[in-house]
Amino acid sequence: MENEKNLNVEGEEKEVVSRNFIEQIIEKDLEEGVHETVHTRFPPEPNGYLHIGHAKSILLNYGLAEKYNGLFNMRFDDTNPTKEKVEFVNSQLEDIKWLGAKWDDRLFFASDYFGEMYECAVKLIKKGKAYVSDLTAEEIREYRGTLTEPGKEDPYATRSIEENLTLFENMKNGLYQDGEKVLRARIDMASPNMNMRDPVIYRVAHMTHHRTGDTWCIYPMYDFAHPIEDAIEGITHSICTLEFEDHRPLYDWVVKELEYPHPPKQIEFAKLYLKNVVTGKRYIKKLVEDGIVDGWDDPRLVSVAALRRRGYTPESIKRFVELCGVSKAQSVADMAMLEYCIREDLKLKRPRMMAILDPVKLIIDNYEEGKIEMLEAANNLENEELGTREIPFGRELYIEREDFMEEPPKKYFRLFPGNEVRLMNAYFVTCTGCVKDENGKVIEVHCTYDPETKSGSGFNARKVKGTIHWVNASTAIQAEVRLFENIVDEEKGVYNKEDGSINVNPDSRTILTDCYMEPALGDAKAYESFQFVRNGFFCVDYKDSKPGAPVFNRIVSLKSSFTLPK
Repeated sequence: MENEKNLNVEGEEKEVVSRNFIEQIIEKDLEEGVHETVHTRFPPEPNGYLHIGHAKSILLNYGLAEKYNGLFNMRFDDTNPTKEKVEFVNSQLEDIKWLGAKWDDRLFFASDYFGEMYECAVKLIKKGKAYVSDLTAEEIREYRGTLTEPGKEDPYATRSIEENLTLFENMKNGLYQDGEKVLRARIDMASPNMNMRDPVIYRVAHMTHHRTGDTWCIYPMYDFAHPIEDAIEGITHSICTLEFEDHRPLYDWVVKELEYPHPPKQIEFAKLYLKNVVTGKRYIKKLVEDGIVDGWDDPRLVSVAALRRRGYTPESIKRFVELCGVSKAQSVADMAMLEYCIREDLKLKRPRMMAILDPVKLIIDNYEEGKIEMLEAANNLENEELGTREIPFGRELYIEREDFMEEPPKKYFRLFPGNEVRLMNAYFVTCTGCVKDENGKVIEVHCTYDPETKSGSGFNARKVKGTIHWVNASTAIQAEVRLFENIVDEEKGVYNKEDGSINVNPDSRTILTDCYMEPALGDAKAYESFQFVRNGFFCVDYKDSKPGAPVFNRIVSLKSSFTLPK
């Protein structure tokens, strides 16, 4: 939220700070001495790549710790080996660092605490608060009841403490098959909250863990593990999304029954949703596995890695998250707002270069053949600090095909026979005609130039209404350019109502291989971004570019459909 300014009783201007509801809770806790400091964490599961929704959580948790001079933990909730990979751990760490979060030596894993979690489960059994059940997963669902009917007592809930301790140790020692036995918390099978109806807190799973190998064949459930992790690490405020609101009573029950002296406080906020955008990890995984996209970092996705590859900046994502705000109310943001943020971030930072995406040759018939002169061009007309560069100019150029028409409509001010335009940073030229191939396609546009009209010469004898960009043909580099649209067919919506599949836009990626650019762009490095005059902002693709042969991804066009609310 933005700060507001009011006048105090003396008539002096004072700043009134607006705080979101989480900041209000934290400041109340600090004022009342509930906590002496603020300690937050970001706890992803390493079962996929992070997406834009995770970015909100990362920036929120890290931002709170930073704002209140507290601590921030980076922690992986790696309690489900079936879906977890080292690849996902590494990618998430890279993404989180890129977003600006720092954790120094405060990197943790749930698996660091498997031994303590086991002892916690034993403690609950000894207190009569947990028991081993032989019910199958389907039977447990049947016994749990419904939203309108209470659950039924588990027939194995009457086992003695001694028997439960023995059975649980046998579970740990690998005496049972997957699904044969589970450990359940003893809470209340008649609770109106389904999560409190004796939830499963441990299951048998003979799986190799990416960190602990085959040491364990039982694994804690997320709802049991998470509050323990928070309590062990001294987390003060456990910030999570709204779907965990109904799980909060179980979270509080676990830390209370395990008698942690300084229980963390769980606070829920609304997730970040984007209209007509695929964000769910299982759906992104499906797109990857089906080969519809070329990986988790395909620029058409909104994973953090994909946004980075496309050319988005941490600053633009942070600004987007700030505009979305933090609240309890679910809302849907528009992709246009994220695009607005990247335009605003790049427009004064990046040089404006000339690149021709759909080329046709322009020949200046009265310009000396073989001559190349260097012309000066500003790198960014809105930011003089970016300086100038020299660009080569000669007799043969490339221009955009749309910048010439034989029979133009009214108010078309670019090249057509008899019309004069300015070549950006160069001269006035007058179109004299064109050459076509056997199919009637224009392959050359011809013109003459006026040497008195050189840009910067002060010539003002006459004006022209049109200015077009160009590149010198003999020195231009040829490059591949990729233009992206939404991976989703927006007219149909994200998901097919019949089978739940994604309505894929078949035209979500256009690859242009015959593009010509200023020679300086041939040395562009991975992730380096530029504004291409009239065509948008572009970034060098880190994956497919080669030395001297860059591939450019369009980050965003220059036109925006979003305006910042007043």
